Amino acid sequence: MRGKVRPPEPDDPLCCCEYVDRQGDRQHMAACCCDCEDLDQACDWLKRQPQKADSLSRVIAVVTDRLRVPWLRGAKRVELSVVPPLVLLPVLLRLAALHFLVGMAVLTILPVLVLWYYYVTHRRKGRTLFFLSLALFSLAYMYYLFLTEVLPRGDVGGAQLVTVTTGMVLTLISLARTKRDPGFVKACPSDAHSTVTYYGRLSEQDEQSQSNGSCQVVAIASRAAPPGQGTGPATQANGLKKNWCPTCRIMRPPRSGHCRICSACVYRMDHHCVINSCVGQANHRNFLLTLLLFLLTSVYGISLVLRSICPRQNLLYALFYCPGVYAQYTALCFTCAWYSSVVTGGLFHLLMLQLINISFNVTEREARLALREKTGRTRLWGLVVDTGLHTRGFCTNWLEFL
Repeated sequence: MRGKVRPPEPDDPLCCCEYVDRQGDRQHMAACCCDCEDLDQACDWLKRQPQKADSLSRVIAVVTDRLRVPWLRGAKRVELSVVPPLVLLPVLLRLAALHFLVGMAVLTILPVLVLWYYYVTHRRKGRTLFFLSLALFSLAYMYYLFLTEVLPRGDVGGAQLVTVTTGMVLTLISLARTKRDPGFVKACPSDAHSTVTYYGRLSEQDEQSQSNGSCQVVAIASRAAPPGQGTGPATQANGLKKNWCPTCRIMRPPRSGHCRICSACVYRMDHHCVINSCVGQANHRNFLLTLLLFLLTSVYGISLVLRSICPRQNLLYALFYCPGVYAQYTALCFTCAWYSSVVTGGLFHLLMLQLINISFNVTEREARLALREKTGRTRLWGLVVDTGLHTRGFCTNWLEFL
């Protein structure tokens, strides 16, 4: 509550964003978006004092936590990683439409920045909505330009518009199905042969615990031995060490893996996708369907745009040579066609890797582990990683996957 106070004493100074108003109340200039103590420590360099290492990150955390929008049942937090694509993508694409050289520079820098951000987030194992926001907004923005810039020219018929719209809707539906449960591994109480109940604080051990008030039930060991291994002491210890997840505190089934970003184990885990979702046994087929639908829709949409803005050029090289396009208002459409082609090329490469892995019955996680442990054979300049563990032939591998 606000109260009238005297001017601050020397032992109780004002922080950098605090002041005493004309009524004698102590106020904060940035009370809506900062914590005064954290902000004061972050500005120690202005007072020529040593600055703490985490002072700036704490201010950013407070601002991120307090940046919310009103909602029916309380204010909802706004994820800052969603905002950059909404602002930068239209600006950069319109900037690239000004001149050919500017377009080359922008379309070169943009993928580099996206790859750099992916490397940073992947290295820190942090969750981000940047790539999901970029994907959804790119799809919506390309469709918006298709309706407002290409369709009024009269070169696109009703059937072609319905085809593009249907492809986009099916892609979004498949993406929504992909983001469902990838197949998280859940604890099975029948795997534990004995339990012990603790009423105090547990030590940090590799045990499965469930809190029930002050009572904690702990599973001591697993009843089932890992598949394909004996029951001897040495073999059982190696199997438990290999299949026991110390984070989830469960016994993992064969070919499952722990995702450090989702903090969960996933059946037949392939990888953690940039759409902020794991790809595992339950959604792997939907993931491939999403890639296939997007590629077909994107290629068809690019061909319609190029046929409209470069009608005299062959579609095979209209993307590389379209005379006079930068002297017309269609330069933005041409730039967006280039941007869509870059995205399509990257996702086509991802689809090819997925199809190759399925043909050899290996997941992306297993391929990385095989390369790290030098237990797999590489072919075709590293595109194929054959572990030789689960493959049973091309047709059988695909039947098992489908």
